[in-house]
Parts: sequence; structure tokens; C-alpha cells
Amino acid sequence: MSMDKNKMRLKRKMRIRKKINGTPERPRLVVFRSNKSIYAQLVDDLAGKTIAAASSIKVTTLTKDVATEVGRDVARKAKELGIEHVVFDRNGYLYHGRVKALADGAREAGLVF
Repeated sequence: MSMDKNKMRLKRKMRIRKKINGTPERPRLVVFRSNKSIYAQLVDDLAGKTIAAASSIKVTTLTKDVATEVGRDVARKAKELGIEHVVFDRNGYLYHGRVKALADGAREAGLVF
């Protein structure tokens, strides 16, 4: 039985989510990637709430540079809330390209994961 890309991603996602969890002191940095934009949000899993979010929804062309800016933006919002340490949830995507660029941008802006 063959699996398409999305089914394989969802399978990886569930395998990852069993192991990681976000708390108020160390929230989960979740990445969602689509063809047109990239999203990042900080999630407190204990309360079930999104703490901060950033996206590239207003940008027409999505590149690694835009993903880096989204990472910096979410890190800046986290710093304003007093959050320095996060758990990175790549949401089943491979750690390559735009996902890696977003993580690098968040690290440059001061987040530790």
C-alpha cells in the first residue's frame, strides 16, 4: 500500500507529538507550511491556548528569507512575553528549506530550543 506525502507527514507528526509537549514556561513552537505561506505559533498545551503567532500571509512570494523573518517575528513576540525557551514542533515536515529557515530565524532572535 502506497502512501501519499500528506499521509506520511501526518504519520511523522503523530510520532513526534507523542514525545513533545508545551507548557506555559516552555511552550511548543509549531510550524505549518503551505504552498503560499508559512505560519508559526507558540502553544501552551496544558491550557490549550495559543500564546503568540506569526505568519507570512501578507507576502506574495514565499522564500527562505520570508520564513526567516517569520521566525524572528515569533521570537520577538515571545521575548515580549518573557519566553526564552521553547520546544520545536516541525509538525511532521522535514527539517529542511523553509522550516529550517524559520527555526534559524527564531534562534537568531534569541529563542532557545
